[in-house]
Amino acid sequence: MGKLVTLMGDEKKFTSVSIPVPLFKKVEERIRGTGFTSVSSYVTYVLREIIAEEEKQEDDDKQPFSKEDEERVKDRLRALGYID
Repeated sequence: MGKLVTLMGDEKKFTSVSIPVPLFKKVEERIRGTGFTSVSSYVTYVLREIIAEEEKQEDDDKQPFSKEDEERVKDRLRALGYID
């Protein structure tokens, strides 16, 4: 496991992940002319986005209704006479 020391003295640890060479070359082509400085930085960005989206989905699944949704259901049940 390698490490990168930042200017503020904090250190971030990294590990290596192997990907097929053709995929590496495609990513390399994709990031050309962008703000990404390496294939690793792009792959890290993409993985963070995927994980963040999955975590958001998991959070959404934990609370099936927003407060607004809940109020709409209650209003509808009131209108139908099921609750006061």
